[in-house]
Amino acid sequence: MKKIILSAMFLMLSTLGFTAPFMYQKDVIETSAGQLSIYFIGHGSLMFDFNGKIIYVDPCSQFGNYKILPKADIILITHHHSDHFDIATISLISKNETQIVLTQTTFDSLKKGIVMKNGDIKKIDNIEITAVPAYNITPGREKFHPRGRDNGYIINLGGKRIYIAGDTENTPEMESLRNIDIAFLPMNQPYTMLPAQVASAVRRFKPKILYPYHTGETDLMAITKLLADLKEVDVRVRNMK
Repeated sequence: MKKIILSAMFLMLSTLGFTAPFMYQKDVIETSAGQLSIYFIGHGSLMFDFNGKIIYVDPCSQFGNYKILPKADIILITHHHSDHFDIATISLISKNETQIVLTQTTFDSLKKGIVMKNGDIKKIDNIEITAVPAYNITPGREKFHPRGRDNGYIINLGGKRIYIAGDTENTPEMESLRNIDIAFLPMNQPYTMLPAQVASAVRRFKPKILYPYHTGETDLMAITKLLADLKEVDVRVRNMK
């Protein structure tokens, strides 16, 4: 009976013009080449829909129902931890032409994809992607994400430079970034950053829009208070639970 009710609800929503991602919070960003829809799946998992091209970041079934989400054109994997790297989900959302961008560690497990190392720049499906270092800098925490192993990514969609940081602290490479339109920064010590570290980084590279993500049990209001005086940065707290 429960399955019948859920199916009926989904059919009703579909007839009203909703598509599968309706259950996830969405922001729409205007670009020089059309609309970019950002879906906040949960934790470190995101979905971008850019003129019908579907890009996933760290898809993981622990945080989203990928059975009802569209197939991927591009999948970005930041590192091999199980809350970011889910082989079954990657397989579920892949089609023959899906391009998977990943680290050497995740390639060693998945056995396919395009390996990008820190600093690499590649054009994939006519989208420029830059791999940015992602690592811990706090003494004693380097073991979580050692330098040189994991990636964050900058993707250029319609002239908008979007930085998805992955699991990292406020590294020198992050703080030296420029011309970032949208930044997704993780905020859950001991694995990533404290709100104060996020605020420090944002004050240095000044993204136009900041989305805290991968926040765990962190008080999300802390970052809005810390950056309340920085009027040039739009801090957007979204539901990523």
